[in-house]
Parts: sequence; structure tokens; C-alpha cells
Amino acid sequence: MTSETAHAPAHEAIAERALLWHRQGRGGVLATVVQTWGSAPRPVGSQLAISGTGEIMGSVSGGCVEGAVIVAAEDALQDGQSRILEFGVADETAFEVGLACGGTIRILLEPVGMAGGIPEALLAELVKARAARRPVAYVVDTKTWTRRLSGPDEFPDRFRADRSGFGEDGHIFVSIHNPPLRLFVVGAVHIAQALLPMARLAGHDVTLIDPRETFAAAARFPGETIFGDWPDEALSRLAPDARCAVVTLSHDPKIDDPAIIAALKSDAYYIGCLGSVRTHARRVARLKAAGLGDGDIARIHAPVGLDIGARTPAEIAVSVLAEITARLRRG
Repeated sequence: MTSETAHAPAHEAIAERALLWHRQGRGGVLATVVQTWGSAPRPVGSQLAISGTGEIMGSVSGGCVEGAVIVAAEDALQDGQSRILEFGVADETAFEVGLACGGTIRILLEPVGMAGGIPEALLAELVKARAARRPVAYVVDTKTWTRRLSGPDEFPDRFRADRSGFGEDGHIFVSIHNPPLRLFVVGAVHIAQALLPMARLAGHDVTLIDPRETFAAAARFPGETIFGDWPDEALSRLAPDARCAVVTLSHDPKIDDPAIIAALKSDAYYIGCLGSVRTHARRVARLKAAGLGDGDIARIHAPVGLDIGARTPAEIAVSVLAEITARLRRG
């Protein structure tokens, strides 16, 4: 795999794979969900890459129309033209393909590097921006088939909400490519052992921070990215931004408090801290003594996680990830 795919999780490296297949001479087609009605299994912006030899990566429907999309991709590679496909699933057959009820989806199909498709240079520029963690929008006019890249200044609301879609004119589609979400977990405890793999499956780049070598041993967290620095130093290097969440789990103020203070100085969209209501009250007193105001402290989610009655480390991890997701998607 080329270096252009190195910064994207395998399940998200759809544009990268379409470009790679094209450059290998195998042909590449990029399929993108551009509109949905009813019970659509995949949201607008979901993508599928198809090679000229039948390989696929990604999904545009959860499996119910992929076969037809692959056949249409073969046609697109033959004539070099982009097209929009529309599929409807009737209520009586919806359950068979994993839907609760019927739905309709429209899918944009673009051959890479062909006369009527997405230019190789433009796709390469998009992939480069993704690798550099730069937010980028791919804008395509489905009437004239002109294409360009743009940024958050032109579409601030779309970037903030991770929302791809058509504009009011109904023919200019904007595909949002935000940098991957990042999660920084402070405290190499049992909850972290469950939370890290769960968060990765949910699309987060995960980093574990704990200066205690015994806790943060690679044997306890195989394959994980671990920072052994003190949390405030680690977060200074990692530079949390508005695509980042920070969770403190060590239950040790010497470790958690510096992390919380550093996180509150950042644009992290979620900051959650383990501990009971009584523990958090003591934490608040310490933070106020350190000079933090009520507005800062109000950003902290504590006790961490949604109240689902969680008891085991894995159940607590589920509640934490659910609260992170709710904060991200609902604001």
C-alpha cells in the first residue's frame, strides 16, 4: 500500500484505494452515496471503491445494492463517464436486505482518471490532504461535471456536522472529508483495555497516555500507541483540536488533573473524567484552586459516560463511547 493510505484506517481509505487501483493499471471507480430517503442503511457521503478486476472496499448500502453498483462500475470504466444511479427497496423486501422498511438511495459513480470521471490529479490532491489531516471538501457539479476542492471557510456548517450533501440548487454535491477523530485516554486501567479497541472500531485514532510503566506495558495493550510522558506534556505534543476527545481514567489526581487542565486549554469537543459525584466535587475544588473558572469546568463530563447502569469495565467503556458519540453528533 502506498504512503498515501498510511494515515487512514483501512475501512475509511476508500479514495486512497481507488487512486491506488487506478495507478496500478487495474482501473478504479469511486461510488458515493449522495442522497437517501426512508430507511437507507448507509449515510450520505459513504463510499465504495471498485477496481476493474472486481475488488471492492467500503460500502454504499450494507450489501443490498453493491452487486448492481459493481456492474455499473464496469460500464463506467468502459465509457469513461460519471453517472448517478438510483435504487429503491420495497417495504415487502426490505427486511431481506437488512432494512426495517423500504428506502431509496442515489449513488454517484465516478471512474478515476477518465474523460468524464474524477481527474487523477484532483483525487491525488484530495488523498494528500487527507493524509496530512487537513479538512477538505470535494465539490462536484452533477450537471456540468466540473469538480474542485474546497475547505471549511466555504462550508463551515457542513464540516462542523460532518454532513455531506447537495446544496439548495440540487445538483452541486459536497463530499466532506474531515480528519479522523482522535481519542486520548489517560490512565492504562482495565476500562482502557476495553475502550481502546471499541473506539478504534468506531473510527477513532486512539492514543493511551500513562507515565506508569507497569500499567502502560505493551503486553497489557498490544499494538496500541502509548505515551509514557506525564499527561500535560503528552497532550502538549499531541495538540488536541476540535476533532479530539480526552478521557481520564487513572483515578489519580497527580495524573488526571494535569491532563484535564491541558485538555481544557484545547478545542477538544469532549472531556470526560472517571469518578463518582463526590470524587468530582473534590476534583472541581482542586481545579478552581488551580485558577480554572466555572465555564471551563462545565465542559467536563463527570462521572464519565452515559448512565446505563454499567458495572464491568467493558460496560463502562460502552457508556463512555456512547457519550462521546452523543456529544459529537448531537453537540
